[in-house]
Amino acid sequence: MALQSAIVAFDVDRVVGEVRNAADVFLRPRFRSLAAGDIREKSPGEVVTVADEECEAHLGAALLAVVPGSVLVGEEAASQDGSLLELLAGDDPVWLLDPLDGTSAFAAGCSDYAVMAALVVRGDTVLSVIHQPEYGRTFVAERGSGAHEFEVGGRVALVPGEPGGRLRGAVMRRFLPPGVAKAVDENEGRFQSLEPVTKTAGIEYPAIAAGERDFMLYWRTLPWDHVPGGLLISEAGGKAAHLDGGCYRPAQRREGLLVASTPELWERAREELGVHEPASTEQPRTRDGRPLARLGQPQSGRSGP
Repeated sequence: MALQSAIVAFDVDRVVGEVRNAADVFLRPRFRSLAAGDIREKSPGEVVTVADEECEAHLGAALLAVVPGSVLVGEEAASQDGSLLELLAGDDPVWLLDPLDGTSAFAAGCSDYAVMAALVVRGDTVLSVIHQPEYGRTFVAERGSGAHEFEVGGRVALVPGEPGGRLRGAVMRRFLPPGVAKAVDENEGRFQSLEPVTKTAGIEYPAIAAGERDFMLYWRTLPWDHVPGGLLISEAGGKAAHLDGGCYRPAQRREGLLVASTPELWERAREELGVHEPASTEQPRTRDGRPLARLGQPQSGRSGP
């Protein structure tokens, strides 16, 4: 199925096929079969595997071939050269790629990892694909055309909480500013459950679509972690936005992102969490809190939500 957005044509079936093929060729054969030399530490507590690097190289090239004239912002490359993020504000179509979302889980033999890709055209996300190789599930969202689970061909049905019922949520507590963390702690009792976000974004975002949670709160907003899931949620009828209600956009460098299965539950979650939008903006950071490098300042370290 070929679609066209802002005069950029793309074949959705081909993109899904490339993502699945990369997982089958470069990830699954190494799952629970990594040799000692296949894993290295990029920064304290952060690992990368040969599977990350090989998948990014090959899948990145395949996606570029789908849309001639497009450019690539892959997680591994951008973690080394933060200036690549400037491409998101340019005129060329941009592929955002997380070749192995959940490297630590993958290296530990846990099935909770994913491949995520999104196409950004002039600042707008027009296509996203989230593939969970070990679960055989692929979620696809197309701007203006809805969201669906590719295998079953139907829309992803977001399941809101019961009217008036207590909300089920999750919070990525790492990196929360002290004031936000304090508000979350003080209001935790207002919810049916308020769990820590422990899984990768490629698992957590579809969990909202599956009705397993009503909302999630993140602070770091690195684009390869949140752009694919953000489109999935919005196209399925939910809301992913900054805490002032402003749209989350790939090129913006703002922190604080609340994701909910419906706009109404988004409002309730923000009110009951007692959190507010920070006054300042900040450039994306690595998982261990260091700013991603600017032009000419290569930097290592795996990023995350």
